[in-house]
Amino acid sequence: MDHVLSVDQFDRAALEDLFKRTDAMRELVKKDGGDERLAHHVSANLFYEPSTRTNSSFTAAMYRLGGGVININDMAKTSAAKGETLEDTVRMLAGYADVIVIRHSEVGAMARAAAVSSVPIISGGEGVGEHPTQALLDLYTIYQEKGTIDGLNITMLGDLKYGRTPHSLAKILNNFDVSINFVAPASLAFPEELKALLKNKVSTATSLADVLPDSDVIYATRIQKERIDDPTEYEQIGDSYHITKDTLTKMKQDAIVMHPLPRVDEVTTDVDSDPRAAYFRQAENGLYVRMALFDMLIKH
Repeated sequence: MDHVLSVDQFDRAALEDLFKRTDAMRELVKKDGGDERLAHHVSANLFYEPSTRTNSSFTAAMYRLGGGVININDMAKTSAAKGETLEDTVRMLAGYADVIVIRHSEVGAMARAAAVSSVPIISGGEGVGEHPTQALLDLYTIYQEKGTIDGLNITMLGDLKYGRTPHSLAKILNNFDVSINFVAPASLAFPEELKALLKNKVSTATSLADVLPDSDVIYATRIQKERIDDPTEYEQIGDSYHITKDTLTKMKQDAIVMHPLPRVDEVTTDVDSDPRAAYFRQAENGLYVRMALFDMLIKH
């Protein structure tokens, strides 16, 4: 594998191999904090859109493996503000770094970058398209928390139209035998063209109560104000589909609540102390998955 651009690159065997590598990285960090296998190697984080978890976990992943990081995350202070193209920026950074992690607002940006790069490109998310490494850490979290993926009933909740995280997770779940429930207002429903690509049993609902008692995983997402053009539409749906302490009383005792973060108020803070709240463990898993990806992609 030369780049990580899409979840479509991963079949079940590749995912199982990645899980083993991620388990090893988890153990390494817990035991020793990391090692020096990527000493004298450099990653470049090229982020055209804001990021907290993706940027910081990729940065920490490289440091934990002994390497260094070039962080570019304020594009107003770069040559992009002068009109430099993505392609030229990538060509230039490939001369400085051994791998480039990119977040961009445009679907197709990762393919453009990979076409001109002499080093591996890892997608940190592109517009309303895919966020493959988020899907990988989400899948790993389900595996870690539940001990299996096959046979689970997985509910995705909230903004399923603009949210690249549920798009990528739903696609990568094609490698397993699960049932998926999509719960969203009609205006933010999971896109039909993407639904046609799914191999698992899929159901659609507008109320979480309809599917909550049977759900093993509840994957909540933020209503993305920045991707909704009409302010009145956001006001109408922005406070929909909250998970609260009361929601927990109607869930299975061994179900988990996940969220790619950041949250606004769609998962209330009084849920955090419940052991079924997995979202901060999920965020931590991003470190281990991204360490495993660096270890796979960078020759050392």
